[in-house]
Amino acid sequence: MSPMPVRRPRPPSEAVHHPLFARFWAKVSPVADERAGVAELRSELLSGLSGRVIEIGAGNGLNFVHYPSTVSEVVAIEPERHLRRLAVRAGHRAEVPVDVVPGVAEALPVKSEAFDAAVACLVLCSVRDVQRTLTELMRVLRPGGELRFLEHGRAEGQAMAMTQGVLDRTVWPLMFGGCHTGREVRVEMARVGFEPVTHRSLRLPERGLPMPTSPCTLGVVRRPS
Repeated sequence: MSPMPVRRPRPPSEAVHHPLFARFWAKVSPVADERAGVAELRSELLSGLSGRVIEIGAGNGLNFVHYPSTVSEVVAIEPERHLRRLAVRAGHRAEVPVDVVPGVAEALPVKSEAFDAAVACLVLCSVRDVQRTLTELMRVLRPGGELRFLEHGRAEGQAMAMTQGVLDRTVWPLMFGGCHTGREVRVEMARVGFEPVTHRSLRLPERGLPMPTSPCTLGVVRRPS
């Protein structure tokens, strides 16, 4: 059975353009994978997936090598031009078929109920509209389909949470490609109607000085059957 066609948006306009941050992320993210344990978290995030998977904000494609062979196809959405070029190269090295597609998470260029699972990895912090993004993911998942996520979010400690709030209203999104440090993604997922399956809180990196982006959650929610 051939893969379902992807509705591709018209080329020329770039909906997201962060050239400086994109180059920064391309250099920093492989270091974080190697030294901060992010690669192991990617493997945990994707373990056990099967069928057709959509990944939003695929960046430079660091997840691709971690997809298990039970996945029949990955449709990877990436709006930033430089990162998308890197993702295409990473897709060629993956053991599963990867189709890298331009598009934004708030308006996914794919059909409804076309995917068995979805992946959001360090991306919900930077989308322009979290609710629209999650509504789109609900739309494209088949009933019972899982959304796997690894995201940083609001700190439990009051001092760090206040720091996150100040940064998110001022310099942080400007410096880091639209990133917001303190979004409560699990709360947003519940509002859209996703059913919780499992989650665990963690800190990145595990040791050293805590950063505004250190509080993270790795988890699974599901579209109701």
